[in-house]
Amino acid sequence: MRKLFMAISTLAAMVTSASAQETIPVGVIFGFTGPVESLTPPMAAAVELAVTEVTNSKLLLNGATVATVRADSTCVDSAAATTAAERLVTADKVKGIIGGDCSGVTGAILQSVARPHGMVMISPSATSPSLSTAEDDGLFFRTAPSDARGSKIMSRILMKRGIKDVALTYTNNDYGKGFANAFATAFEARGGNITISLAHEDGRADYSAEVGTLASAGGTALVVAGYVDQGGLGIIRSALDSGTFDLFVLGSGMIGDSLIENLGADLEGSFGQLPGSDTPGTARMKELGEANNLNGSAPYAAESYDAAALLMLAMQAAGSSDPALYKEKIMTVANAPGEKIYPGELAKGLRILKDGGEVDYVGGSAVELIGPGESAGSYREVEIRNGEFVTVHYW
Repeated sequence: MRKLFMAISTLAAMVTSASAQETIPVGVIFGFTGPVESLTPPMAAAVELAVTEVTNSKLLLNGATVATVRADSTCVDSAAATTAAERLVTADKVKGIIGGDCSGVTGAILQSVARPHGMVMISPSATSPSLSTAEDDGLFFRTAPSDARGSKIMSRILMKRGIKDVALTYTNNDYGKGFANAFATAFEARGGNITISLAHEDGRADYSAEVGTLASAGGTALVVAGYVDQGGLGIIRSALDSGTFDLFVLGSGMIGDSLIENLGADLEGSFGQLPGSDTPGTARMKELGEANNLNGSAPYAAESYDAAALLMLAMQAAGSSDPALYKEKIMTVANAPGEKIYPGELAKGLRILKDGGEVDYVGGSAVELIGPGESAGSYREVEIRNGEFVTVHYW
């Protein structure tokens, strides 16, 4: 009997040891090259910050290590993005994907890779309204709100500022089209007038023709729903060079320090909105970032940290890194009831779940997932003042 007990004890120790040494690979697929490449470094760093926090706690699934595997979505090339995502799943054997970042490639990855493989995706920045109704088999979530809400916020900001006539240009893809349609509906419902709605292509060397068409239609300001490192930048540069517009209203894909670095003081007074909240989690995300050489206030940094946190907390709640099991727990850990969990408190959340308790993950972006697994949506209004983006209001 003693020998049997010792044998069982030894086997139990071996199983525990194997569990403790488990490595869970998680894919991070952002546009590390392409039209938003200046936005992605802090986003990826925020994901890795959450992963390091969880791994160091030694509390996830009896001490598992989480390792990130990066892949390039390019933001705009769906074929390249799906190939990269397929490699994450089949070669790197990831147990979940943080991403994509831009809406078009995110939708392509969802349909061509995630659904066929039963893989969970949590995007921190894909905002197209079409993703709210996409067939997803319960696998797709996002910590950024839909542009269906973002466009309403932009309309309210414009009316608050007394701007009722605008020209609109948008990048010719899922993100741009979705935003343009939603914005037109919201702005016109408030009595606004869009003098022209014009798509632009990314990658062009000269946007003078597009700007000429926009200028001929008139408008107090030019709304730009594009990309900060591509066509949106080119449109604004051409408008400034020609003197046709001097006030720009920026969609979330246009808000990044590189815009100011490229165009300088000529942008003074231009404004826009992007996801963000004025909650205790916002301040804690900023503090956590400062302690780890990360700008926690960078566009979509908080949403990226939160996407990774939700993924790992859901694994803990399910007691498994199997996407088929933990996908059912993402909405549970994101919403009440439960102990509120903020940035820097992932160990606390893991411990509560390990002990059979409940958590309400608030994170750095005031996470509250609704209906189709997306953020209910808080926004911050920013304005360019003295060469930097300044938050002037929360919505």
